[in-house]
Amino acid sequence: MQESTPSELTARDREILRDVVRSFIETGAPVSSRAVAKGRRLGLSAATIRNSMADLEEAGYLSQPHASSGRVPTETGYHTYIETLMPNERIGAADKRLIDENLPAQADGEELVSRAGQVLSELTHQIGVVLTPAVGDTILRTLTLVPLSGSRALCVVVSTSGFVDHKIIEFEVEVSRDHLTQASNYMTDHFAGMTVRQAREHLLVLMAEEQAQVNRLLSRTLALARQALADAHGPEVLVEGAAAVLTRPELDDVSRVRRLVEKFNDRAQLVQVLNQLISGQGVRVVIGEESELTSDVDFSLVAKTYGTEDHTLGTVGVFGPSRMQYQRVIPLVDYLGDKLSYALQATAGGLK
Repeated sequence: MQESTPSELTARDREILRDVVRSFIETGAPVSSRAVAKGRRLGLSAATIRNSMADLEEAGYLSQPHASSGRVPTETGYHTYIETLMPNERIGAADKRLIDENLPAQADGEELVSRAGQVLSELTHQIGVVLTPAVGDTILRTLTLVPLSGSRALCVVVSTSGFVDHKIIEFEVEVSRDHLTQASNYMTDHFAGMTVRQAREHLLVLMAEEQAQVNRLLSRTLALARQALADAHGPEVLVEGAAAVLTRPELDDVSRVRRLVEKFNDRAQLVQVLNQLISGQGVRVVIGEESELTSDVDFSLVAKTYGTEDHTLGTVGVFGPSRMQYQRVIPLVDYLGDKLSYALQATAGGLK
């Protein structure tokens, strides 16, 4: 059956849908027509409200968990409430101040993304999630090769936005400190300002050119640099405050708790879902069966991308039961995403 669109709802249906969503968010219990009638100042009878709720259920905005129970919002009902019925609220002054204090401009990039998840969890009492940048997507500031022992060296890649990646690499033969310094300087001088992925691709082009093979010293330098940039790690997910939701009524079922734990243990799925949001603009709300991440546990994800002026770096958001306080959570995520982007841009030197 084709679902109705929000524009097809009558004014009365829209008001009743709004009341049902608000009541369910507040109590977590299926909402009866009698409860809606008691909570309304307009003189609609419980029978009239019951008929309207039945129409909303048929149209796909509400569902009835059990024949004798009240009704709860569906994904369509939540989205209609969020997009057309929910009051547009700005972030509160106290929330704004806490975010500003924890995400100062020109702070270290890795510290900023770590704090972002912590702040969201603290403010919402939900789970804060942050998709960190893949090293290949960060803009190279410096690359340093530090000799360790024998043929091993520590490679440290620092991005313009303050993210640091380090790994131990092993060469086929022992390499002198001078040669490692030469390779480090070459990479920093020639590729600073490119993303790490672009630098790696450019190296492959240079190594394929005949003149790069003629100059034995340059050829060896390029080979060292290529190995240093190989296998840069992909994006990772930071999760903060998972314990905060374990006391919620939605998780009084042990099997649901187990499914939630399994989702957080499957970091590859978390990365995949959050990566899918990178192409979107503004705040995205994913509810229930709309995603593998939120299905099975009746959760929602409210997320926004962050980055510098020219590059999207990751996603930050709140993950929690679908009956979360969207009118507060959405402005929080929106502001924090913008603030994180501003701080990273300042770290990159793009702001005065």
